[in-house]
Amino acid sequence: MRVLIMAYGSRGDIMPPAALAAQLRELGAEVRVCAPPDEEFAQLLAGVGVEHVPFGRPVRPLVTGTPPAPGFATEFAAELVAEHFDTVAKAAEGCDVLVASGLMPAGARSVAQNLGIRYVYACFHPFEMPSRHYLPSSRPGPPAATDGIDMTDNRALWDLDVQKVNALYLAPLNAHRAEIGLPPLDNVRDHVFGDRPWLAADPVLGPWQELTDLELVQTGAWILPDERPLPADLEEFLDAGTPPVFVGFGSMPMRAATDVARVTVEAVRAQGRRVLVSRGWADLGLVDESDDCFAVGDVNHQALFPRVAAVVHHGGAGTTTTAARAGAPQVVVPQFVDQPHWAAQVAALGIGAAHDGPVPTFESLSAALSTALAPRTAARAQAVAGTVRGDGTTVAANLLLDACEPCR
Repeated sequence: MRVLIMAYGSRGDIMPPAALAAQLRELGAEVRVCAPPDEEFAQLLAGVGVEHVPFGRPVRPLVTGTPPAPGFATEFAAELVAEHFDTVAKAAEGCDVLVASGLMPAGARSVAQNLGIRYVYACFHPFEMPSRHYLPSSRPGPPAATDGIDMTDNRALWDLDVQKVNALYLAPLNAHRAEIGLPPLDNVRDHVFGDRPWLAADPVLGPWQELTDLELVQTGAWILPDERPLPADLEEFLDAGTPPVFVGFGSMPMRAATDVARVTVEAVRAQGRRVLVSRGWADLGLVDESDDCFAVGDVNHQALFPRVAAVVHHGGAGTTTTAARAGAPQVVVPQFVDQPHWAAQVAALGIGAAHDGPVPTFESLSAALSTALAPRTAARAQAVAGTVRGDGTTVAANLLLDACEPCR
């Protein structure tokens, strides 16, 4: 069986496809992944022995560089659609199935349709789908199983999203479809989602049954096992004192939070804890030379998080899942898209705190840390850890293989 997986986005968008690709390869399938040309993504895919087909612009400069000029989104959407019908289409030739995820893969289903191969769309959260979703609540008080969230109908937002997606992608998509003899569409997003989209999220952390009327296939999160040892100097720091609080915001540039490193370090220290700062795409660093603070680059979170007192992060699906599996209490400082909803889920489950807004202050982060570092939160995080599944890639790979038995 030959599989093409495609995703455009930051590290949180590329890690899950890499995990599925690794599992498929282990089961004997031939796999290639279309992903942005960033060197870190090339290294990630090379590390799991999967062919990387680069497409689109490098992502990191787009995220961390000068904010784009007005009108860039329309231009960029047209570029991506063109890449779908060019680079991605060429990579899909000879494949049996195309799995699409990441930033609106507008042309992926058309490519599969033109080649006569199976198509699957996979999303990593259910929070923006029609019917109901979770919104952070302003209600004060500690988190509990039913606290911290409000249920709000989002059909109006869903319909508005259709309009926004169509404004960006419909014209270039229909132009390319016409070139290969396919009829025009009037709804890009629903076309991309298809009849039964896959949800690659953990059922405990990302339940969907009361959130949407769509028929989703929930596989569980796609987690790439990380066998890398922790660096020796990090091991020394961990062994030198009590478990530190990890602070890192992944691929988020944190432009609005210009003093986030100082604020987070001071807030953690005020709780009597040591600090472990992850540089990330915001390029965070140490604020002084005190030995209670240590900075790291890209390290194995699966090995690290069980050894920290709490994880302060942006609320990406991958980081939320990794911290939950490790039993580490969380403080989620959400920036955009699905992150406020993961923050609400963390608070609702009682495994941490949802920070109110994307810019932490000493006072706001101190309050959130007080909740996350409370003994009952740690106990709850440990209890929930045992319920978070780790077989998502196995489920997804078997669904693909079972549906294509003659392709093996």
